[in-house]
Amino acid sequence: MTQRNLFSAANAALLASLTLVAIGCHQHVQVAYQPPPPTNSARIPAQTNPPADAEVRGKALYTEVGIASWYGVNYNHRNAADGSIYDENGMTAAHRTLPMGSLVRVTDIATGKQVTVRITDRGPFAPNRVIDLSKGAAQAIGLYRQGISRVRIEAVSLPSSDPSGHWCVQTGAFKSEAGALDLKAALKDRFHGSRVIEFAGPTGYWVRIDPPQRDLKTANQISTWIGSPEQSQAYLVRTD
Repeated sequence: MTQRNLFSAANAALLASLTLVAIGCHQHVQVAYQPPPPTNSARIPAQTNPPADAEVRGKALYTEVGIASWYGVNYNHRNAADGSIYDENGMTAAHRTLPMGSLVRVTDIATGKQVTVRITDRGPFAPNRVIDLSKGAAQAIGLYRQGISRVRIEAVSLPSSDPSGHWCVQTGAFKSEAGALDLKAALKDRFHGSRVIEFAGPTGYWVRIDPPQRDLKTANQISTWIGSPEQSQAYLVRTD
């Protein structure tokens, strides 16, 4: 299998969650850049530090060049999009489409410094940025103080299959509660039997839907239906 086909196959399931589809709920809330959302349920922490030999032995399966940034303080010890507890000092990162659990080697193009991180979150959603590093990873590569740097991303390991578990979909952040309530009503009408809640978080109002079939495939289908970032950004979240 070619490099391009290998990445496409591994990425197809989670890429569907970012498909731009109109939901017809009539809300037009512009969502500012945020790291993946806060959640209101506890989860089992997952491994966040990649193997020490990943930098030495990893062969690039996918490469991307762009601007890296970092996030940390406001989201430390909150739940990441893969179900793990975000540790700002861990070697993790957020990427829009790489499968959760991917190991990524990040190289600062100007200095040559490298760090290997595990993808545990979705983001960044600021224009012209390709990866959000944890605070610890940003310090390790030397971009902590300046905030951004031009980097090369090389995926050195991609998961062979989708993670099992109980999955839901969370979306926001809405500036007004009315926008969140509109989406809540639309989701309840569309996905009968699902548990849909609306709640306030530190970045705005959020909506979460827990379908009766809590598998990743169902969560992807719901996320695809929800809509575009001009209305709300959907995230897949583990609840176990």
